[in-house]
Amino acid sequence: MEELRTLLIYDIQDDRIRLRVSETCLDYGLARIQFSAFLGTLNRNKREELFLKLSTILDSNAGKILLQPICHKDVKDTLLKENAKADEAGAV
Repeated sequence: MEELRTLLIYDIQDDRIRLRVSETCLDYGLARIQFSAFLGTLNRNKREELFLKLSTILDSNAGKILLQPICHKDVKDTLLKENAKADEAGAV
């Protein structure tokens, strides 16, 4: 089964639920790219399984979860600008 780059972002108010969601993303091998955003490679079954788990965690609490597979062409066309923090870049 083909694996695709997968972007998962969420907006969840409850700290406890937000922590459970982030831990679950890490359990599936996704890497945190922002406070509420994860990126990794998953096949269709794993994406569906992850989404069901996260939906169960969120239950009827306020929040949103977006799980977006990204095709190979779009991954190839991805642009990224990232600067290190001043203290990480060796600046005084």
